[in-house]
Amino acid sequence: MDTTEVDTVLDRLLAQHGASLAERLPIRVWERSGVERLRLGDGTTVVFKYAEGPFADEHIALDIAQGAGLPVPRRLAVVRRPDLLGMFLEDLGPALREATDDDGAGLAVAVHQVTATGVLPVLNARRLAAMPRAIVARLSRINGDATGLEAARALDEAAAGRAAGTGLPPFGLCHSEWHPTSVHVGETGVHLLDLARAFHGPGLLDLASWQGTVTVPDPDRLTGLIEAYIAAGGPETARTDRGGLPAARWALGWHRVWAADWFTHQMAIGWAAGAEETWMNAITRHLTDAADLLDA
Repeated sequence: MDTTEVDTVLDRLLAQHGASLAERLPIRVWERSGVERLRLGDGTTVVFKYAEGPFADEHIALDIAQGAGLPVPRRLAVVRRPDLLGMFLEDLGPALREATDDDGAGLAVAVHQVTATGVLPVLNARRLAAMPRAIVARLSRINGDATGLEAARALDEAAAGRAAGTGLPPFGLCHSEWHPTSVHVGETGVHLLDLARAFHGPGLLDLASWQGTVTVPDPDRLTGLIEAYIAAGGPETARTDRGGLPAARWALGWHRVWAADWFTHQMAIGWAAGAEETWMNAITRHLTDAADLLDA
């Protein structure tokens, strides 16, 4: 990321907010995005978040979420340049504790009830079923791992049938990176963070995302989360079989496909430069997990 561009955006945000800068304190900084706490000249603090590429439209998702009454940080200033988004957000302070499964289930109910999602992309059955073929094409172009390519081809053959039931409730606003770190439990209450890749689609993918993709997928754990989600007010159809599979296996399998699609897209645009082997190993693992979960 061009740090000069980030500094330029920061200067514009300060001017828009009518503030001067006293101190920058990094919270989390990645190659394509960053989060910092800024101490301003008047002694107050704000969170400075910046991102490029596919992450650069989070302000749109935050507007939609706030308009629907979801608890998201207030946006104090926004600057969107062609290749970079910068925002000043309300400083929620330190988290008091990590979000629990019950926190995640309850807040997910509110998120998925939002159906007016404006310009956000829609992930319906047709688009879901098309992902394995897109993955095959990308892996073929970049000479991808043979095992991953074989799994992607098997998934492509099974995709149309396994995508059945995508539109069953819950089907609405999806966070897309639903992890305990995306829920901030602080002194001012519970807030939803990190909506950069939000879309309109099957809420079960969010619930599958909660356990992450580093460990072996756990259908039993996800089944428990689905039941907690229903108990918190989610639709009972969340437990309905889809594509001939139990809801938990369907969700975990398609979430792995969704993750592999995202990683292969990033490799195709050069974002994995220098770490190709690590990324390819992750893609292969996601695809083989997905083929197993979806009986492809």
